[in-house]
Amino acid sequence: MNTPPSLTEARPYMTTLATELIKSGAIRTRPWTRAFGDVPRHLFVPRWLRQDQDHRGITVWREHHGATTDEDLAAVYSDQTLVTALDPDTAEQFDDGAWTGIPVSSSTLPSLMVRMLEDLRIADGHRVLEIGTGTGYNAALLSARLGADLVHSVEIDPELVAAARRHLAAAGFAPHVLAGDGTLGHPEGGTFDRIIATCSVPSVPAAWIEQSRPGTILVTDIALGVEGGLVRLKVDDRGRAVGRFTTTAGRFMAARSDAKRYPPRHRPEPAPEAGTLPSSVAAADIRAHYPFRLLLSVSLPEAELVYHLDEAGTTALQIQDPEGSWARIPLAGDAARTVTYGGDPRLWARVDSAWQWWCAAGRPSHDAFTYTREADGRAYASHAPTGARWSLPRP
Repeated sequence: MNTPPSLTEARPYMTTLATELIKSGAIRTRPWTRAFGDVPRHLFVPRWLRQDQDHRGITVWREHHGATTDEDLAAVYSDQTLVTALDPDTAEQFDDGAWTGIPVSSSTLPSLMVRMLEDLRIADGHRVLEIGTGTGYNAALLSARLGADLVHSVEIDPELVAAARRHLAAAGFAPHVLAGDGTLGHPEGGTFDRIIATCSVPSVPAAWIEQSRPGTILVTDIALGVEGGLVRLKVDDRGRAVGRFTTTAGRFMAARSDAKRYPPRHRPEPAPEAGTLPSSVAAADIRAHYPFRLLLSVSLPEAELVYHLDEAGTTALQIQDPEGSWARIPLAGDAARTVTYGGDPRLWARVDSAWQWWCAAGRPSHDAFTYTREADGRAYASHAPTGARWSLPRP
């Protein structure tokens, strides 16, 4: 087994990471400067996977053990996400130390982590609940800021819990880490001043609200079918959570109820091709504008956006709904504003309508949209300047 570098060896890299996060504007307050400068990330990623291409040009996840070289140590302390586990149902070994597959656990991009932590506006004495322990690195940062006894972290995978506890102990921290379904929060943990989720959910779970106090701030990734984003919500004394999509743009792996894998997705048989339509919006517009994709996600909350490759090798963006209707528009070429569809032609009409609304409204940024979860579970997004409001599916 490789011996991890000492704290003295890692210290220059830790300091460099903290400095870079300050320069980028991710770190805004001194307590998080100290935390990132003091918590050794390399202890939390003894094994990690970096995306690479094998000799055949196939994209794979290349395994790295520890941080025994300067190159690996620099990678661990760079502002990048480090994938630590793949879904066993999709993982396939291609050669020695390389796999394909869908990631299910990672050490999150440090700049994203600290922006979310800053959005929590933590103060001394706050009790914090973290959903998604992962490697334990974020729980260590919280422990460095607050003291470990005030930090509670829930992780679905018992093996990850055991590993996180080892990592935390090696770094000198002992927060409360337990195995369980994060969407249920920490039922025996009382109430919390701050809740942070490093996984995505389609709506804010009732348990998180029940385990909040009036004034609790909650930061999570709301994932709808087309897109999603981070929201910062404040819980009031009526059990409402009100806030907005944050200036931080970031996405997380979905919360799951199985410790090792995601459930298979069941999609209906697609409708037969029915014809073509002109479009005011091109695939390039959709790909280029995250705020517009977020608008699409609240306008068509049950639809999803995927890439489609036809037999002629043409790649298109395709939006599809749970009933089997679909509409696709090529990424490039002479037909870049021609939509081919199957099923209900009104599906793309709603995309066109959303584009026209967004342009007429001045192309508002994603943080111009608010998010509200009522006490009874109803949720909606809105745009205050225009009075527009979109109801979202109930959990």
